[in-house]
Amino acid sequence: MHATSRAISTNQLGPHKDLARRVERGLRHPLRKPVAAHTREAFASCLNWRARQDENGPRPLILDAGCGVGLSTRRLAERYPDHAVIGVDRSADRLARDHGAIADNALLVRADLVDFWRLALEAGWQPARHYLLYPNPYPKSARLKLRWHGHPVFPALLALGGRLELRSNWRLYLEEFALAMAQATGVMATVEPHSPGADCLTPFESKYHGSGQPLWRLVATLPHAPELVPSITAGEA
Repeated sequence: MHATSRAISTNQLGPHKDLARRVERGLRHPLRKPVAAHTREAFASCLNWRARQDENGPRPLILDAGCGVGLSTRRLAERYPDHAVIGVDRSADRLARDHGAIADNALLVRADLVDFWRLALEAGWQPARHYLLYPNPYPKSARLKLRWHGHPVFPALLALGGRLELRSNWRLYLEEFALAMAQATGVMATVEPHSPGADCLTPFESKYHGSGQPLWRLVATLPHAPELVPSITAGEA
């Protein structure tokens, strides 16, 4: 069966004119959003789970950020059985959907990513691999600040380091992300076509690929760089 899905429609003709300013603001001004209690509790459970995973020796960490129904987390855990894989999504409904058993080396967590990334950085986590698979593109120009590269949490996302892989069916999202990442870290990345074949990681990837939409991928290796995140000084608190 041939899948159908609408291509992304946007009122932008190129990278957002405000992108550099948004990135610079994120690098200079600390994010003051309080960490939600449910995310703090979820992160504590992750710490306990990771401790159990590492009982026979430390396992490299994979973060599947915005994992949706968790299918990608399951598939990454199967692909990398020697890693500890954590899928994070804010929707309890999505995470509860039945997509089969989950491997012992995988964990699905309901949490706010904005808070989870900051807690992970604070805890010194250094993921070996970090996936952002088909994030909500927020294609209207007025919603730049909701895209991850326009959000104040962007420095924390980058600061975790590791092999970061971003996939989308909207090339401009990846191009903006690459520009923002280069501005923040100096790391350059190329946006390249992505053809998953029969090896799709997420339901969105399957749908877009089945519809014949072009898919895109950005891969970058980033250093662990907590200093990217501006701190709140005593005088500002």
